[in-house]
Amino acid sequence: MECAEAAVEASVGRPRGAGQMFRALRNPNYRLFWMGSFLSNIGTWMQSVAQGWLVLQLSNSPFWLGLVGFAGSLPILVFSLVGGVVADLFDRRRLLLVTQTILMGLALGLGVLTELHLVTVGYIAGLALLSGVMTALTLPTYQAIVRDLVKPEDLMNAIALNSIQFNLSRVIGPTLAGFAVGAIGVAGCFYLNAVSFLAFIFALRRIRLPQASVPPATNSLWEGFLEGLAYVRTQDRILRLLSIVAAISLFGLPYITFLPIFARDILRCGATGLGYLMASSGLGAVLGALVLARLGNFRSKGALAVLGAMAFGLATFGFALSRTFSFSLLFLFIDGWAMVSSVAVVNTLLQTHVPGHMRGRVMSMYTLSFMGMMPIGNLLMGTLAEWIGAPWALALGGVSITVFVAGIATSARDLWRLS
Repeated sequence: MECAEAAVEASVGRPRGAGQMFRALRNPNYRLFWMGSFLSNIGTWMQSVAQGWLVLQLSNSPFWLGLVGFAGSLPILVFSLVGGVVADLFDRRRLLLVTQTILMGLALGLGVLTELHLVTVGYIAGLALLSGVMTALTLPTYQAIVRDLVKPEDLMNAIALNSIQFNLSRVIGPTLAGFAVGAIGVAGCFYLNAVSFLAFIFALRRIRLPQASVPPATNSLWEGFLEGLAYVRTQDRILRLLSIVAAISLFGLPYITFLPIFARDILRCGATGLGYLMASSGLGAVLGALVLARLGNFRSKGALAVLGAMAFGLATFGFALSRTFSFSLLFLFIDGWAMVSSVAVVNTLLQTHVPGHMRGRVMSMYTLSFMGMMPIGNLLMGTLAEWIGAPWALALGGVSITVFVAGIATSARDLWRLS
């Protein structure tokens, strides 16, 4: 029986209390991995806030904000499929050790350049590009190694807990960054991010994989790539699910890149307010993930994927037009909740309904749809914002998501009943 199917079956009939909600953390290897990831992600989000603030200070341009975001996420579009094959060919723990060490060095380098007043937007974009390459190699390996750390019946729970720690770091990291920028400067945030990688590196050195990695089914990247494309083209449901995630990433997620503009020029809440804005979205995402973990193997997941995406589009539209800080916090909270409700459910549906020998390639396409569309979205929305302003560009993006997903749901009613 496939891992995801076993996890689903094992969850049926179990109590859904707090103990079952966090059961994957009982595994010492996974617990180390989870804690190291959590601390490292806090540092990464601190750098994200500080970097956006620095780019805005240096350039005073939404286009450059979008371009730096494009540079940081472009490699995911280009290299994520390669990263999926690399995750199968090499020792996953060692590969993560290498990529995390390089990412730590890049954060340290950015801090030094900023401290010495040598930093330029070009340098930031270049370092963001290199970080993106490492991230593209890391993401498929990160997803794959979780399956090596936990029992098959705990896989889905581990995926949910990963979503919780990632989004919880979105609450803590930006909040800390808002205070840290004023207390120790932008360079200090970059140094703290470099230090945070040590937690993940320490965890990776301590964990021991209980089972060997499964050898790849083919030695040819090109053949495997073509086989995956051929499979997905014949699966209408998978194409629809991937397109929902792509729409969210392309037209909605650039709101993260534009938050410094809203904080400084529209809401006028400064760096501290920027931290609260990002934290509000992260808090909504955390609570959304907790609700999903509590629900377990519920029915009509497809309906939640559709409704969550439409709610995300409407909340993005509301935030774009809001001029009140409290309402902006509320819309971002809904944004985070709705985004996780849709994207995490799509992740679960794909892993449940895709056969084991195709799961890795389909999940690579999921990564492309979610993370790979972000560089295009950042560049597109950044250019549009330069012409009509960030609020109207983001409002148009929110409407586009809602209309697009509503069209898919209307033309494919069986998607509502997908479980």
